Parts: sequence; structure tokens; C-alpha cells
Amino acid sequence: MRLAVSTYSYWHLRGEQFPIETVITEAARLGFDGVEILHRQMKSEDHAYVMKLKRLAFQHGLALPMLSIHQDFVWPDAADRKRNVDHTVKCIELASKLGIAAIRLNSGRWKTIRSFDDLMKVKGNEPPLPGFKNDDAVKWCVDSIQDCLGAAEKEGVMLCLENHWGLTTDVNTLLAIHKQVNSPWLGINMDTGNFPGDPYEGIAKLAPVANIVQAKTYYGGGVWYSLDLDYDKIAGLLKKAGFQGWVSLEMEGNEAPASAVPKSYALLRKALG
Repeated sequence: MRLAVSTYSYWHLRGEQFPIETVITEAARLGFDGVEILHRQMKSEDHAYVMKLKRLAFQHGLALPMLSIHQDFVWPDAADRKRNVDHTVKCIELASKLGIAAIRLNSGRWKTIRSFDDLMKVKGNEPPLPGFKNDDAVKWCVDSIQDCLGAAEKEGVMLCLENHWGLTTDVNTLLAIHKQVNSPWLGINMDTGNFPGDPYEGIAKLAPVANIVQAKTYYGGGVWYSLDLDYDKIAGLLKKAGFQGWVSLEMEGNEAPASAVPKSYALLRKALG
């Protein structure tokens, strides 16, 4: 299992963006094999900047395994879903330019709980909009993902649907969407920190079908919540499932990345071997 670090580990979507260039040089210094890029952390999509990141990663001997993007397919209005499909296709093309083989895909959520902080308090258990049910949202997601598959195949970029807070917080819903889309270009991104119940039960269920894993750590206490994850146990579950993909660190604690990321690296290297 190869170990990457997400640029998100250095910037939690708040305050001034942490330069991706610095993450790349730090990742190489610490011994990571790759860097996962958070799309919202990119300072631009200009060709020169994109090529600079690609060159810098190559010069440091690092792979770029995934572009982590945001989209939301849970909208009753088809125009809203089309806007998010268009955004996803644009990001597929961006990933291809960067030489990235996968993008993180979100299902989206009902947005009946407006604040993400409040959503975390109920562990993603969000009620549907009045007059709708989760089956409606599943169909919207399946249809929207299928609209992205042509671009994914053309560019050679896998879509990796995450068990993210919202519709796919429920592992069974995530697997249902994956099964209904039924395409080799739709995979699964398993986030170890996004299970509302027993994380090891969820990990054991997703590990056999996961294509990439995001591994959460919470040094200094979590930004939204903290979990005491046993990575020796998680590594055992991944190995038992025959997982051979990338593991990408997402340090989501309040401790400074300068100290928390090296601690996380040591923890995951020891567990994963």
C-alpha cells in the first residue's frame, strides 16, 4: 500500500490557503509516495500553474493519485444537477492534465440542515426535503454520475464515490449507487473517519470494493469531531480484503500540520508497512 498525503491536511477550508507547492516539497521530505490535491486549495486552474504542480511533483519523485473535488447531485431541479455534472466533467479534464488517475466524488446532501457543523452533530443523518425521499436522491445521483462516465472513460480518470457526510453516509446507500451505475469507471473512496457507527464494521464492508482510502487522524483534537482509530486493526482489515490501492492521509486535527503530519506519517507507515 502506497502512502499519500492530502493537501487538505494542511488547510481545512478555513483561512488563508496553504500553498500546494509547499505540501509537495514537505511530502517528499517526510517520505510520502504521493500527494492528493484538494481542488479548492488550488490557487487557479491556469495552464501554467497546473503544469507547475505536475512538474514539481515529478521532480520530487511523487505521484498525484487523486484530485479531491466537491459536487452535489441531490437537487430536485435538473438544471442544478446539470451544473454539478458540468463542474465534475471540467474537473475530470483538469485531473487528466495533471496526470491524476482518480477524482473524489461526492453524492451531495439534502441541505435541510444548512450548517455543516450542525450536520456533524447528527453524524450526517439529514432528513429529505418535504415531498421527497432518499430513493429520489439515489436516482438523481445515479443519473448524474452516468452523465459523467463518458468524460471519465475518455480521459482515463476514475470517479471514486466517497462515504461522505450526506446521502452516502449510509454505506448501504453508497453501495446501492455504485451497483446501479455499474461501470468500471466508478469506484469507491473509503474515508476511515466518515462512519456514523462502528468504523471497523463499515471499513470491513467497504474494503473489498474500495479503490482508494482516505485515512483520518485528529492530533490536537478534531476540527469537527475526534475518533480514536486503531490503524493496526484497519491495516489488518485492508490486507484481509486484498486492498492494494493508495492510502491518503487526511490530518483533520487542530494541531499544527508541521508536527501533526509527521506524527500521522509515522503512525500510518508503521501500521501499513
